[in-house]
Amino acid sequence: MQHTAQKILRDTFGYSRFRGAQQAIVDHVVSGGDALVLMPTGGGKSLCYQIPALLRDGVGIVISPLIALMQDQVEALKQLGVSAAFLNSSLDVEAAREISQRLIRGELKLLYVAPERLMTEGFLNLLERLQQGKGIALFAIDEAHCVSQWGHDFRPEYRALTVLRERFPNVPRIALTATADAPTRREIIERLSLEQAQEFVSSFDRPNIRYRITQKNNARQQLQTFLETEHHDDAGIVYCLSRKKVEETAAWLKDQGWDALPYHAGLDANTRNKNQSRFLREEGVIMVATVAFGMGIDKPNVRFVAHLDLPKSMEGYYQETGRAGRDGLPANAWMAYGLGDVVSMRQMLLTGDAPEERKRVELQKLDALLGFCESTTCRHQTLLRYFGEEHPGDCKECDNCLSPVDTWDATQAAQMALSCVYRTGQRFGVAHLIDVLLGKLTPKIEQFNHQQLSTFGIGKALAQTQWSSVYRQLVAAGFISVDMEAYGGLKLTETSRPVLRGEQEIWLRRDAEPVKRSSSKAERSSRLREAFAGANEDPLWQALKAKRMELAREQGVPPYVIFHDSTLLEMLNRKPQTLTEMGQISGIGQSKLTKYGDDFLKVLEDVASGKWT
Repeated sequence: MQHTAQKILRDTFGYSRFRGAQQAIVDHVVSGGDALVLMPTGGGKSLCYQIPALLRDGVGIVISPLIALMQDQVEALKQLGVSAAFLNSSLDVEAAREISQRLIRGELKLLYVAPERLMTEGFLNLLERLQQGKGIALFAIDEAHCVSQWGHDFRPEYRALTVLRERFPNVPRIALTATADAPTRREIIERLSLEQAQEFVSSFDRPNIRYRITQKNNARQQLQTFLETEHHDDAGIVYCLSRKKVEETAAWLKDQGWDALPYHAGLDANTRNKNQSRFLREEGVIMVATVAFGMGIDKPNVRFVAHLDLPKSMEGYYQETGRAGRDGLPANAWMAYGLGDVVSMRQMLLTGDAPEERKRVELQKLDALLGFCESTTCRHQTLLRYFGEEHPGDCKECDNCLSPVDTWDATQAAQMALSCVYRTGQRFGVAHLIDVLLGKLTPKIEQFNHQQLSTFGIGKALAQTQWSSVYRQLVAAGFISVDMEAYGGLKLTETSRPVLRGEQEIWLRRDAEPVKRSSSKAERSSRLREAFAGANEDPLWQALKAKRMELAREQGVPPYVIFHDSTLLEMLNRKPQTLTEMGQISGIGQSKLTKYGDDFLKVLEDVASGKWT
């Protein structure tokens, strides 16, 4: 079995060895066992069910929640010479009937299906016919966290998937997700009846992602500087909280010369599909989106994910940033946030229709994210600890490790800030409180007679931005809460008492000065420069990418379906001269070698001889 799995890995997928727990998972499922697989985005989850489906008799049925993901996976499998198809609402009746017939005839090895279609009685009957005939190799339940009612991607249809165990008890099931904390993991097991399944939990660490969080100070301009200095001509995703902000940010970036597109649930389906297709099939496109965009997006060379607003939770942040660097090459996760984000997110959670129990859970998740944002320790360590995993040491791939945070004794400032909240009645927002501390005689201060308070003007030693930082960190640390009934006013929590009494010291991080705008538009961070080793200026790199794009356009598929950037980089560095040498490059299996080997050898030869134009 091991030899056969290794042979398929090499000949079909073009990889010389399995990564992490892949081999153990494949062996377990091939032998008929159920499995729950937790593996980070880009960790190679798909191989864990694709190879067993190819090794076992019958057809592998893959339940996937997104049309885009199904289409991508099927296109990629066809490139590898694997007979695969999908069934979803994008197909007309005739096309769907043809695929169903091919399924019964045993002409497919993998079929991707939406959970809504799978749960129809007609399709379940079709599966029973299939089981009695050619057989079902396995059921793969992708994005299994969608079963959790506490999750940000809850899909009620997933809860009905227990029917697979009831009607097909002898078919192995493998549930896969890239993000699930311990409670979500338990819920997946319970809801999908996977109590007997073996759990395979890979490290959640994404060492190739550099996490950076900066305090908001003209966020658009900060984003522009980030893009200019590090991501000229790169594909990336910019997440915003509201549809309006998505539209405005995409339009602004376009005005600045970036190839930016909007994506949110309020756009008509045609516009969403067109924009998503451009992002997947073209190079250097920036998608500005709400969280409606992203789950299941298989584009491996997304070089950055930027957040202009705070996500809802650590799970959301991990999953969204995990869409960067799926090819294992360096990528950036950048976020600008401020106290306004905290107020907005709390308001959104508290005024929603969710039951009180769920609101409490979501607020706890938000608090954990705020703690992560304000942490002075390694980001990778903090993130992994949240998922119950320890990181061996400083990562050297986050802002806190690369530029250790300066802290200061903020005990007196914290007492002033807390006292000001108390004396103004615990119902005013941070802007008004800072005006009181700075002694600004505004109409609002005169209206409430706050110039008479003992805290009026006592904070002139600190600037407005410093006070803003103090309040933001006190909220994140739980000394102050945001009162939504008072329209975002701040009020003290029980934990503030020891500080006000002088019984507890407070040390806060000192915010870094805003980075000045770079004068060089093409400048990139050193590690990205090193990873691509001057590739962007190399004529051979440009020629290889041009050939890939030409082949992709001919077939109407995204370029990465032909070859990943990492495969092209290896081609660039090794410069194979024969098909045998070409076949030794990672990501080039027999099918792709036959289809594209000669084309890319010709490019290598033409560039070497100066014939490439």
